[in-house]
Order: sequence, then structure tokens, then C-alpha cells
Amino acid sequence: MLSNQVLHKVVQSINGITGLECSVWDIRGVCLVVTNEKMKSLEKEVLCFLDTADHEECKQIRSGQGMFLVCDNDEPVYTLVLQGDTAQLEIVGRLGTSQLENLISAYKERMDKNRFIQNLILDNMLLVDVYNQAKKMRIPVELRRAVFLIEPKNEGENLVLETMKGLYATGNKDFVTAVDERHIILVKALEMTEDYPRLNHVARVIADTLSSEAMVSVRIAFGTIVEELKDVSRSFKEAQMALEVGRVFYAEKNILAYNELGIGRLIHQLPPSLCEMFLREVFASEEAEHFEEEELTTVFTFFDNNLNISETARQLYIHRNTLVYRLEKIQKKTGLDVRVFEDALTFKIAMMVSDHMKNIKNQ
Repeated sequence: MLSNQVLHKVVQSINGITGLECSVWDIRGVCLVVTNEKMKSLEKEVLCFLDTADHEECKQIRSGQGMFLVCDNDEPVYTLVLQGDTAQLEIVGRLGTSQLENLISAYKERMDKNRFIQNLILDNMLLVDVYNQAKKMRIPVELRRAVFLIEPKNEGENLVLETMKGLYATGNKDFVTAVDERHIILVKALEMTEDYPRLNHVARVIADTLSSEAMVSVRIAFGTIVEELKDVSRSFKEAQMALEVGRVFYAEKNILAYNELGIGRLIHQLPPSLCEMFLREVFASEEAEHFEEEELTTVFTFFDNNLNISETARQLYIHRNTLVYRLEKIQKKTGLDVRVFEDALTFKIAMMVSDHMKNIKNQ
């Protein structure tokens, strides 16, 4: 139930304060943590204690040794074993048992909140259950929030969740959880004065912190601000879409806002049949992937420079006539003169639609 890391901290704390040797065993008689390796030889004694202990007599103190039953709602979960000064055994054992039981209770409460948030963002709850459970857990219902979706660029990055919990998982306002192995979710409470530039700042702080402390590169997307707890799932879905759209159309960005996706969001929601019809109309017999890398680099640099031939040629380190030749080559393939704004716009949208169709096929 509790991690070995938590149990290890508890026994080390008891040992450091009282000088007593300490160990924790599970209900099967398996030793989990010890402060002295010699205590591992007590397996038979611990099993015997577990067989005879009950809720009324949940401790056993003999010369220089004490065993204490740790329970969760009257169900035994651990045995705390102490060795040392007999005069201290009972009081230290009772305090240690109380500490472990409190930790178990806190862990269960955190897990309950974690499950609640997961079910909330996945729309697995009725509206009445959302309000009832939020009231039970003392989670504010009417509070401005936004959902951040964090995706490590490399799989197997386990430090992200723990780092995020250390930063935000405190109190009843901010929540950190995960719905799959690849994505971490932050449900962030906001003040009335905080707006979308502030969300962008928070996302950049998270990215910088994870880069410096966890040595992990991430992409972060966030949805729109919602006013009530029941709408958190909507912000989560928006963050999901922002991440998907960004992966296809804005691969160079590591911060993605749902309300700043522009035409990428529109194309992402188009049905495949309509996209294919549009591509056939624009490129005729030529497929978008038939363009050479040099041609695409040329035309996108041309777009970035607002269709300015002189500046584009300077940035590409080519002669003006060479640039015109490449643009005319694209015109022969597609019938679109990208030097004209309307044709340039059509070509740009067509290439984005082509990227969208490639993503659908890969999925």
C-alpha cells in the first residue's frame, strides 16, 4: 500500500530519534524495510504474532523486542517490529503505529482524489456524482481552472509525474494525475486576474523546470479556461486536440494553446473524404508528397517572408532568378502561382491538409 521508500523514511526516522532498531513486515510475513539486517531473521516470530494477534491484543512486548499490528479500517496491513530499550518499546511502538496508519489514510485519500479527477476528465461520472464527491472531498466546485496536458518527447520518462506532483499536487485546488503511460495532466486552479498569457507563462515554467530538474524535454498543451468543475473534461479534450494538432502542423512548438491553433484546428476537424476531394482538386494528378524537399523549403521560406522574392533569395543564398525558376517549377506541377496571394494561400492550406491525411493514415 505504502511505497518502500515511504516505509524506509519512517523506520529511519524512528531509529534516528529513539535509537531503536526497526523493521516493517507485510501480512504475509515478508520483510519490507529494516534498519538492521539481523532483524530479517525474525520471520517465524512475525508469522506467529500475525497468527495470534487480534484487534483487542494488537501488540506483543517481550524482553528487548516489541511487535505492533498496523491496521487500515481494522484490517491488518503491516507489522511494526522494534528492538532495544524495553522501557521505550510500547510508547514508541504506539507512536510508530499511529504514524503508519495516518500515512495509509492520507495515501487512500490522495488516491480517491486521483481517481475522482481521472473519472472527471474522462467523463465517467454523472453530474450528480461529480457534485456529491467533490463536496465529500472538499474540492471547490465553482473555481476557474484550466487543464495542461504534458507529453514527454521520449517514452519511459518516469520523473515527470513525480516532479509535477512535487510542484502542484498540494491542497484541494491543483491536481496532477495520469491517464496513460505517455501523458501527465495538471488541473490548475486560477485566480480571477489570470488569463491566457498567464497560462502560456505557466506552461513555459513547467517546461523549463522539467528540463532543468528532471532532464526531460516535453510538449505542453492547454485548453480553455472553465468556470466550474463539471467543465474540466472539456478543457482536457481541448488540450488533447491542441497536442494532436500541434504534432501535425506545428512540430517546432513545445507550447500549444487550444485557442491559438488557427487554421490547423479547423483542418483537423474536417472529414477525410472532404480532405481527399480538396487535394484532388488542388494537385490534380500530382500527389503532395511528390514535391522535392528543396521545392518545399523554397516555397515555405517564401511564405515566411510574405512573398518577398528578394528577401527569400537572400535567406536561401540563391540568385533571384534561381528562386523564380523554382517557383515556376511548382506552378507547372500544380497550376498554382505561389507569387499570387490567393494561389499561395491555396497551396499552404493544401499542404496542411496533406499533412493531416498522412497523420490519419499513420494512425
